[in-house]
Amino acid sequence: MMLSAATPIALLAILHVVDNDNVPACLADNFYGIFGQQSLFKLADVACLDLVPASSGGGSFVPLYSHQQLVWIQESSVDDSLRTPEYEYEVAQFLGQFHAHEPISSGPQATLFDHSASLIHRSDHFVILAISDERAADALTAYLPRFWKAAPIPASPVSFLPVPETAVQHVRDLLASLRFDPLVAGIVGRISVDQLRKDIRFLTNEDGESGIVSRHSFHDGSRVAARWIKQQFEETGATCRFMEFMEGFAPNVICRYNATTDTSNIVLISGHYDSRGSFGLEEAPGGNDDGSGTISILSIARRIKQTGITFRSNVELVAFAGEEQGLVGSRAYAKELRAQGANITLMIQADMLAYRVPGEPLQLGFPQYIGTPEVTQLAANISAIYSPELNVGFTPACCSDHQSFHEQGFPATHFYERTGRIADPMYHNSGDISDRPGYDLFQVRSICKVQFATLLHAAGFDLPTGTSLEDLD
Repeated sequence: MMLSAATPIALLAILHVVDNDNVPACLADNFYGIFGQQSLFKLADVACLDLVPASSGGGSFVPLYSHQQLVWIQESSVDDSLRTPEYEYEVAQFLGQFHAHEPISSGPQATLFDHSASLIHRSDHFVILAISDERAADALTAYLPRFWKAAPIPASPVSFLPVPETAVQHVRDLLASLRFDPLVAGIVGRISVDQLRKDIRFLTNEDGESGIVSRHSFHDGSRVAARWIKQQFEETGATCRFMEFMEGFAPNVICRYNATTDTSNIVLISGHYDSRGSFGLEEAPGGNDDGSGTISILSIARRIKQTGITFRSNVELVAFAGEEQGLVGSRAYAKELRAQGANITLMIQADMLAYRVPGEPLQLGFPQYIGTPEVTQLAANISAIYSPELNVGFTPACCSDHQSFHEQGFPATHFYERTGRIADPMYHNSGDISDRPGYDLFQVRSICKVQFATLLHAAGFDLPTGTSLEDLD
C-alpha cells in the first residue's frame, strides 16, 4: 500500500496530555485512548491543531488515508540490564519488517495477517500498524519481541473523562483523616507467606497439582485458573461471577463483598491472572506477571474470611484476563461500570510485585504518569505506616489495568515491584516461575499489606463483636 496523494481522511494526533480538564472540545470529542502514556486523537479538522495544549510538547501527527483497524505496539520501559545484544537483535529483526505505508511481506507477521498489515507510523519505541481486524491485533501478542506489548486502537472515539473533583476530594478527605489503627495493623500483619507460596505454585503448576501449562488468555489453562480463582474467593464469602467480554478470551473473575450500610460506594482491588511466555513456547507460567498480583488479592480474601471482617462500603476483588492483549478485560469492565453509573471511590491494580534485583531493598513503585495522584499519595502514606520496610517511589513502567479505570474517570493507581524500570529477566518469559533467584514473596507480602490496609481505610470495616487484637492471629 503506497501513500496516496489524496487528502487524508483524518489526522492521528499522538500527544502527551497532562491535564484532562483543559483539553479543547475538538480533541475531547475525538479521543481514542491512552497508549504508551500518549493520548491518541483522530482529527478531521486540522484547525484543531491550533488548540493543542502546550503541555503536549507538540506531539506527533500521522495522516490516515483509509478506515482500517489500528494497533499500537509498544516497547515496555525496561532496565538497561535487560538490553542484551540478543534482545537488541530480536527488536531490530522485528522492526526491520516494517516499511512505512507498505504491507508486511515477510516474517511471521506476514503469515499471521495474510499480507494485510501495513505500517502507519514508527518511532524508536513504538509502531502503529493498520491491520485486517481487531482479532488479528489480539493474536499479534504471540509474535512480539519479549518486552513489547500490543493494544488495538478503538475504531470509534471513547469518552474522555477526567476524575470528578468530588471523587478526588473524597480521597483527600481519607488522606486528611489517616491515622495508625492497631486493628488494621493486626489484620494486615498476619498475611501468610506460606499461603502466598502455596497459591503461586498452584497457578504456575510448580507443585504439579493444577496441570496449568499456560495462563495465556486464549489457552485452556487460563480457564482452569479462572475456575480455581473463583472458587477460592467464594470460599471466603464473596459473591463471584465470570464476565465474558470477547470471544476466545478467558473471562474476568469479579468477586464482591456487599456493604453492611446503604451505600453505592465501591472500593476495587485487582490483578490480572493471564500471562505471556517466550516466543514459540507454549509455557506461560506468569509467576510474577501477574501471578504475584493475583495471589496478593487472594491473600486479602483469605484474611477477610479468617477475621470475619465486614465492610461499610462495597468491596470488589477482581482478577482480569486479557491484560496482555491491551487491557482488554479491564477496559470492558470499566466501561460497564461507567455505563451503570457505578461509584468507584478508589481502585488499585497490583501488577508484578515479586521480583527484587539482588542487593536492592524491598520496594513499592507507583505510576509516574497514569493514575490519580491523590490515590497514589494515600497508598504511599499507608505504606509508611503499615509497611515501613518498603522503599517507595515512582516507576515509568506502564500500563496496567488501572489505566482502564483512569480513562473512565475513576480514581485509580498501580502497585509495582520497583521504583525504576522493569528489571525482571523473566518478564514475558516461559521461565517466569517462583522458584528462581530474585522472586521474593516477602516483598509480595509487604506490598499486600499496603493494598489491604488501603482497602480497610477506604472502605471502612467492622470485626465481629468482642474481637481483640489477640483474636486476629
